[in-house]
Amino acid sequence: MLLMLGSLSGVQAQPQPLTLTDIMHFRSLEKPVIAANGKVIAFEEAPDRGDSLGKVKHLNTGQVFTIAGGSAPVISHDGRYVAMTVKPSLFTLETTEAKAKQKLKADMVLLDTQTGRQTRFERVKTYVFSEDGKHLAIEFEADEPSNQAKEPSAVETAAKAATPFNPTDNPKVDKFDQGRRFSLLSLQGGQRIDMAQVTAYAFDKGSRHLAIAVNHPAKQQHQLQLIDLKSYQQATLRQSSDKQFGAIALANNGRWLAFTQGDSAELPYGRQYQLLLLELASGKITPAPTAAQWQLNRYSRLSFSADSERLFFGRVPEVSQQLSLKKITEEKQLFDQEILTAQRGLRLWHGDDPRIKPNEIKQYEKEQQRTYLAVWHVDANKVVQLADKTLPEVMLSQHTRFMLASTDLPYRKMATWAGGFQDYYLVDLHTGRRQLLIAQQPADELPSLSGNGQYVAYYQQGHVYLYDIATGRRTNLSTDLKVSFADEDHDYPSNAPSYGFGPWLKDDAGLLVYDKYDVWQFNTKSKTGFAVTAGQGRAQKIQYRLAGLVDNPDAAPQLAQDARVLLHGYNDSTKADGFYQATLGQAGVNTLMAGEYKLTVLGRSQDADTIVFSKERFDLFPDLYTASYSAPQHAVKQTDLDKQRRGFNWGQAELVQWTNGDGKPLDGVLIKPANAQAGQRYPVLVYYYRFMSDRLHAFPQMQINHRPNFAWYINNGYAVFLPDIRFDIGYPGASAVQALTSGVQKLIDMGIAQPNAIGLHGHSWSGYQTAFAITQTKLFSAAVAGAPVANMTSAYSGIRHGTGMARQFQYETGQSRIGESLYAAPQKYIENSPIFYVERIQTPLMIMFGDKDDAVPWEQGIELYLAMRRAGKEVVFLQYEDEPHHLKKYPNKLDYSIRMMEYFDHYLKGQPAPAWLSQGEAYVEYQAAGE
Repeated sequence: MLLMLGSLSGVQAQPQPLTLTDIMHFRSLEKPVIAANGKVIAFEEAPDRGDSLGKVKHLNTGQVFTIAGGSAPVISHDGRYVAMTVKPSLFTLETTEAKAKQKLKADMVLLDTQTGRQTRFERVKTYVFSEDGKHLAIEFEADEPSNQAKEPSAVETAAKAATPFNPTDNPKVDKFDQGRRFSLLSLQGGQRIDMAQVTAYAFDKGSRHLAIAVNHPAKQQHQLQLIDLKSYQQATLRQSSDKQFGAIALANNGRWLAFTQGDSAELPYGRQYQLLLLELASGKITPAPTAAQWQLNRYSRLSFSADSERLFFGRVPEVSQQLSLKKITEEKQLFDQEILTAQRGLRLWHGDDPRIKPNEIKQYEKEQQRTYLAVWHVDANKVVQLADKTLPEVMLSQHTRFMLASTDLPYRKMATWAGGFQDYYLVDLHTGRRQLLIAQQPADELPSLSGNGQYVAYYQQGHVYLYDIATGRRTNLSTDLKVSFADEDHDYPSNAPSYGFGPWLKDDAGLLVYDKYDVWQFNTKSKTGFAVTAGQGRAQKIQYRLAGLVDNPDAAPQLAQDARVLLHGYNDSTKADGFYQATLGQAGVNTLMAGEYKLTVLGRSQDADTIVFSKERFDLFPDLYTASYSAPQHAVKQTDLDKQRRGFNWGQAELVQWTNGDGKPLDGVLIKPANAQAGQRYPVLVYYYRFMSDRLHAFPQMQINHRPNFAWYINNGYAVFLPDIRFDIGYPGASAVQALTSGVQKLIDMGIAQPNAIGLHGHSWSGYQTAFAITQTKLFSAAVAGAPVANMTSAYSGIRHGTGMARQFQYETGQSRIGESLYAAPQKYIENSPIFYVERIQTPLMIMFGDKDDAVPWEQGIELYLAMRRAGKEVVFLQYEDEPHHLKKYPNKLDYSIRMMEYFDHYLKGQPAPAWLSQGEAYVEYQAAGE
């Protein structure tokens, strides 16, 4: 009996098969943050369906706090407090009627990490900690019935609630002018101030003061108030009966309060504002210098420079009230042509419009809110306009002499077919003088201005250039190097982009630049460079990149010339990651840790050298680790969400390499079924897009969506194959077929794949590839294509409804890689379109589209369905109502996942066809809820 009990005690529970319900409950780790002192981390555990859990952990003691429903954590600077948003529960949302659901608002919970005390504030709109973390400002929703702070148990606190603001007191008050209830809490002193009608608030960086704009138009009461954060004394700095206070900003040195004000009798849409500067010590008011051609409006924002010497703000050429249409008020106006035509429903498309009309409409709200940056040099009392309609974008930074600016105006029309471009300028903050730096630069190739503003680095045509602002001299830094800085894997009909810039060195002594593998350091004086990583990256196929730098929202990092830096390394051959160390100014790399896993740096504390990172494999959840920036190999594991996985059958991923028919070496990832047996063949699901092999060590996405869930499929006896696709310009369809067929043949030769049980799944770009592939090969026993383009000739001049942009650029220079217009090369568009080859199809196809697809016109799915239907091919079409490019509604995601599995089970495993597949489904209308 004792022997039997002993043997039974050693028996472990058998892993269970994974179900869709398990996936719904599986928690992922989201939004990790670390305190500035490196002593506290906070994160969100979010299930695929259900309510999240907020978690807070002391790194020194290991103590963990849980906030039910908590998400989006924010930590005070000292780590003492953590605030989290708490949204209405899923059950509440699902059981609340649509009209009432709109009134549901999020709460906020404040956690004291020393005592564990949690205080709940209901219906919170925004919340901000002061810079020192000792104060918390809370803005409530406008219709909040009470601002009493409550414990999660709903026990009322002793804090007195402010009088709620009821926006129906005066229905004539524009929503833009309505204030909200507001609370300021001293987190250590216990003081609290409650106010109503607050429209704006701002802390200064030194945590000395909080400025507040209070506007009550219905009572003609408008005030600017200042709260001393040490004493919590309130002072009214300015009050008015007819001036609505707008934007406010406090200078970092505590000297100035800047604010805007406008006539409260004017509707805010057309209200003109005045900018003023208040000296806090003397109370002196200085109006900003004005210019006849520039005005401030309700969207003008204010921002002091870090040294408090400059105030940045936005202006517009004109402020006017919104146009309105005349109404018919008398019978004779029924025949007034001017009134009648003004009520027309017309959108006029002109051939010379900079943007096509749908894109113009999508950009309308953004353009209405656009202001053009100006700077007020406070001591000199001088305003310089930096941006205007010809140069609309100025990149706000802490530079004192020059800033970078850009415009896409010359290229808006050609962007329809050629993609985005920008002209980049240098703008002088003292004079407003602008100097063209680079013309017609690809929109995603941003130049980089050095920390002290002496140089600009930029990339063109595979080379790195340095521009000396003082001398106007341009130097090609890479001309003598035997390496290109262009993307070596670029297979688009356009110029190859760069790998990007790293940080600048202090005092503008140099900068770091990346090629595919190595990190290069260039000297701005000698114009020479060397590989900090000593060429080991290229020699070993390891892509080195700096990691774990402090994320400072006010300024980009600048490194000492001899700084010791942490590098993340990705091995392009093994697909594995590592952490490495290098010293700037020297050539060489030291390995700190490397292995068969994927590493991701998630953050670094501002005032300490603690980093947070995750480590994962397909069979290892990406839990959080903390370590010293200089010694990640000695990390401490802080979470254990991997325990969820350990209760289920789980497979492993392995790298597969082969050569396609053109002699191109290709990589892919093979995930075998859980408990796979050597020598046994399995049905295979192929999932792909472009490059997939870098996911070898990635933990599977534990969600139910438009993609097959890998863990679920391997639990149901499938092998999953993720092949890379490398494209030839002009022949995207044929390139995909080459890679797919050669990759699948590799699995057959390995003895893994059942030759007559190969399924193919793709969505969007790979949905197109799937639709095309089955017209060229009968290798696949079944295929699923989500949101595929079926006919490039009709899709070419379609619209991306999400952005309103034309689709032409996608085919000429973008993802479709044709390289020429439809009119210049119509045969290529036909050759790459599945619609023209449907007679060849021998593979059953399931098409899926949301009928509000905002990327691919869903009519493309109809074209393919009708063509296959006419040709007598096996086809089903899933039309999900009111859904965009990726399914958003959970019932639809779940339904699609179930049908997808049933579809593949039938064609790949021989299981009976479900009724919807064998017989279809008749259209049905259901009784509305409540009837």
